[in-house]
Amino acid sequence: MEKESFLWYKQPAAFDKWTDALPVGNGRMGAMVFGGVQSERIQLNEDSVWSGGFRDRTNPDAFDALPKIRSLLRENKIADAERLARYALTGNPEFQRSYQILADLFIDFHDIPAFTDYERGLCLDEAVAFTRFTAGGYNYSREVIASAPADVIAIKFSTDNPAGLTFDARLVRSRFCEKTGAMGPDAVYLTGINGGADGISFCCAMTGDASGGSMTTMGEYLVFRNVTEATIYITAATSFRSNDSFSDCRKILNKVKINDYGEIRSKHVKDFKDLMDRVSLKIGQNVIRDSAINPAELPTDERLTMVQQGGSDPGLIALYFMFGRYLLIACSRPGTLPANLQGIWCNDFLAPWDSKYTININTQMNYWPAEICNLSECHMPLFEHMRRMHPRGLETAKKMYGARGFVAHHNTDIWGDCAPQDTWIPATYWVLSVAWFCLHIWEHYEYTNDKIFLAENYEIMKDACLFFVDFLIENDNGELVVSPSVSPENVYILPDGSYGTLCEGCTMDAQILRELFIAFTSTCRILDRDHDFSEKISEIQNKLPRTKVGKDGGIMEWLYEYGEAEPGHRHMSHLFGLFPGNEISPENTPDLAEAAKNTLSMRLSHGGGHTGWSRAWIINFQARLGDGNEALFHLNELLRHSTLPNLFDDHPPFQIDGNFGATAAIAHMLVQSTPDTIYLLKALPDEWVEGSVTGLCAKGGVIVDVSWENNTLAEARLLATKDYKGVVVYKDIVKHISLNDGDVYVFNGR
Repeated sequence: MEKESFLWYKQPAAFDKWTDALPVGNGRMGAMVFGGVQSERIQLNEDSVWSGGFRDRTNPDAFDALPKIRSLLRENKIADAERLARYALTGNPEFQRSYQILADLFIDFHDIPAFTDYERGLCLDEAVAFTRFTAGGYNYSREVIASAPADVIAIKFSTDNPAGLTFDARLVRSRFCEKTGAMGPDAVYLTGINGGADGISFCCAMTGDASGGSMTTMGEYLVFRNVTEATIYITAATSFRSNDSFSDCRKILNKVKINDYGEIRSKHVKDFKDLMDRVSLKIGQNVIRDSAINPAELPTDERLTMVQQGGSDPGLIALYFMFGRYLLIACSRPGTLPANLQGIWCNDFLAPWDSKYTININTQMNYWPAEICNLSECHMPLFEHMRRMHPRGLETAKKMYGARGFVAHHNTDIWGDCAPQDTWIPATYWVLSVAWFCLHIWEHYEYTNDKIFLAENYEIMKDACLFFVDFLIENDNGELVVSPSVSPENVYILPDGSYGTLCEGCTMDAQILRELFIAFTSTCRILDRDHDFSEKISEIQNKLPRTKVGKDGGIMEWLYEYGEAEPGHRHMSHLFGLFPGNEISPENTPDLAEAAKNTLSMRLSHGGGHTGWSRAWIINFQARLGDGNEALFHLNELLRHSTLPNLFDDHPPFQIDGNFGATAAIAHMLVQSTPDTIYLLKALPDEWVEGSVTGLCAKGGVIVDVSWENNTLAEARLLATKDYKGVVVYKDIVKHISLNDGDVYVFNGR
């Protein structure tokens, strides 16, 4: 097995260094593996363990206050408008539910002496976390998998010590744990309820088997004595999906014990590789400070340290890319909840930002790599959650704003709560999240041409548009604007020196709505539906404010040239039209593209990109602009300043969106597409002299393999999975192609 395919380390993770541990997941359950020797900690999660049940948090005063708030904004009485919004538009109660830790598995080993030859790691090819060491002249090994087919987390222990292993294992949850104990003669469990009687009840249970010794239950422990091989299986269930979590856990454990670990592992690896092996990436020769050292021979944390000290390691970037794909497979599978702020891995009862769904960019960024990186199935939980939100959002629109259609604000939770979260004016009262979500529906269609999927999600798109038919108002310039709104999460300075956040429209609003309305009218045409309503949407689209260039040569963030309180702000919302939107590009809007470059330059000169996800967004901007060297610079900055030892993204603290955003960016450096154009190596850095990528997806149903040598395209192979007609662009070379389903087009760059 090539070392390029896994993360590995020479020492265990400290019990208090959660972000040194290694993640496994099957979409529904996740675990962080620490790799301890005498004592092991495996921290556990289940995607539906949240802090409580659904509450209707709609503020009853919102509808009556809305006209007054709009009037105050029109009169430029910003502080008064914000004060009234704080009273009338904030949810009652203020907060949505939060994602939480499930439990910890603690394993204590008896009589293991001092150890040598230690190694722990995570094999990305097979989704197996491993720990290996020598003690007392004998070999010990351990591996952890999160199996989707078996619906369990499994831990395999083995040794060639004839005396075997003696250890005990216990599930621990420090809060809301009501009962623990034996579940029959071969299993133990813990149960509890989060959020009171109407909250989410849960059960976590484990069983095991042993060879060459014995396994018994005692109290809340599994006790293993003198075993040469042993396996622990863990599962969990909650009332979110189950009517009897205890019984369902027992059924899963009974089923898994029918099979041996080897069979469970084999099915797990096949299931995972069916997704993981679709894409590969190799980037050039690795170099660290002109040294003869091959970075692939170094532990992952040492490789990262070398880059942080100024080295260059293209192979680490390739590993980071594949790790991003690994994480999406591990935390987002059909039938599961979507990836939250931490994917599925959470170590807290009150995690940063509640580890829920922040939907003014972060949740959307989680799914930027899904289509281009050939993981379309992993996109499905987002759409499933949108359907969960839909009825909630209809009620929120009606009760808060007297509007038809579907709306949500800048956060949602397990229940699809659409009322405002927090009382933080720069973010709370933003109503564009559903519109942005709908662009993911359209993106999935553009990559797959799946009309059935488009029809299944049509009503969501229509209701997203319908909300703005009722909610948009005309400003003094005759434009239709969102009011009240914010440019997430930024603050402007008025000419009199006062500060404001609420506004009548901003650039991002219009850019998102323009993309939504174009997508919806195209959908109506494709599905031959609602032509009259489609025409109305086109009329509204034509009255949206246009993206403007300010006196400083950059894209204006608001509709007026306000000063910016934080010119190095992490959000770059006015560049939505550059990425992930399609409004701005060097090919079609060179003047706006140049203004976008100026905007980036100004943001960065004031310290922009200081959070992990923000830096990942910048890499995507530079890729879209075709500047590979700048994209690589910011990739290295992400590794140097915003990446933890286990390669998790560091906001700080840990947020997984930066991993996913950067994974998408690396793909976009190599392949970009519109429905009728495929760009090859548009943002290839000079440093990536040679390399290859296989399996990336282009819009229109094309799978792209590309190799390059001496910074020049060597060969591209395009496989059509649908009939395709368009152009292939490499530098100044344009090739018109027409492919039938199954055809392969080979292009050598000439």
